[in-house]
Amino acid sequence: MLKFENDRSKYPEKNADGTNIIDLESGKFLKIWQGPIHPGMTGNMSLELIIQGDEIMECKTHVGYLHRGFEKLMERRRFIQCFPICVRIAVPEPDFNEYCLAATIEELAGIEVPDAAEWMRTLLLEMARLQSYLAWIGGQAGAFGMGIIGQWTIWARDLVLDRFEEISGGRIYHMHMPPGGVRSLLPYGFEGRMKDTLDKVSQIMVDVERVMFNNSVFKKRSVGLGYIDPLWVEEYGITGPNARGAGIPKDVRKDYPYLKYGELDFEVSLGTDSDAFTRADVRRRDILTTIDLIRQIVERVPKNGEFMAEVPNVLHWKIPKGETYIRSECTRGEYGYYTVTDGSGYPRRINVRGPSYTHAIALMERMAINLNISDTAGVMSSLHTYPPEVER
Repeated sequence: MLKFENDRSKYPEKNADGTNIIDLESGKFLKIWQGPIHPGMTGNMSLELIIQGDEIMECKTHVGYLHRGFEKLMERRRFIQCFPICVRIAVPEPDFNEYCLAATIEELAGIEVPDAAEWMRTLLLEMARLQSYLAWIGGQAGAFGMGIIGQWTIWARDLVLDRFEEISGGRIYHMHMPPGGVRSLLPYGFEGRMKDTLDKVSQIMVDVERVMFNNSVFKKRSVGLGYIDPLWVEEYGITGPNARGAGIPKDVRKDYPYLKYGELDFEVSLGTDSDAFTRADVRRRDILTTIDLIRQIVERVPKNGEFMAEVPNVLHWKIPKGETYIRSECTRGEYGYYTVTDGSGYPRRINVRGPSYTHAIALMERMAINLNISDTAGVMSSLHTYPPEVER
């Protein structure tokens, strides 16, 4: 029978270069797999875990279980045909893909978007942020066994999707921001219905704060868990709430204002403890900020006027040769598109810069070491990643 030292700090033993000595043949270690399972933000990927007891010694991420190869698919299609593809890169918030792709095409083609369209795009992006955060907060709570939170927030998210359906006819994929502007302005009576939705979401967030963030079990499970050293932010390219939870004020809306964000009144949420609880609280406060931003925007969206610039026949559209990068701030951080054109009717190169590649692979593999296996899902959720964005 194998005997082990009681002092866990001695495990695993180290090589001279500091790496762990892991010998599966010794009987001291076990390889297990977490995932893939489809539901959830982190379920479409798999973690190959080497554990000793209930502690993780090594973590390797595996992707490729969902949509793949988006960039190459788009490079073999005409510009307008890329939109049904790009929205699937981040299913819970497809509008950021629409905006970034459209904006790169507009810049390369020299198209000026009407003012009313810029207000509509800003509204759509904040609505996308709100519904994505509502889905996330239910997932984070569920990772710690608090299923009721997800039932509340998914109901609230459906209310926001009702408003999307009013505008675009679609609940998940909207494709309302083609190159040149938007497909329409707000429908009649939208302002009142949006105000009612925001009031209901605000009330739900009061209940979420009371039941989740003031819950001793949630605090015990999340406080101190999944610490991100602020020095890692630049090293790993960490952005969004994961950086802001570490006290680093990274937000593209403030750092590189786009659309109408420079005309809106808001402050980004920050934390200092850089753990799972802090990142959740930063996102909770982001939800409240987004609700306020939507209220501001709805009041300022023009009721009529031009909302679409004149563009060539999209089926025969050839974009002049050039390259550009457009960024935005999605719920997880900087989201950008690098687009290269060669004068043909097809993009020469499209590269998507999503936060998930950094957060879900490099960061997760480092943070998992010495993590208890029962906390794996909680840490993964706290990073807020979308595996299709990694497989792009």
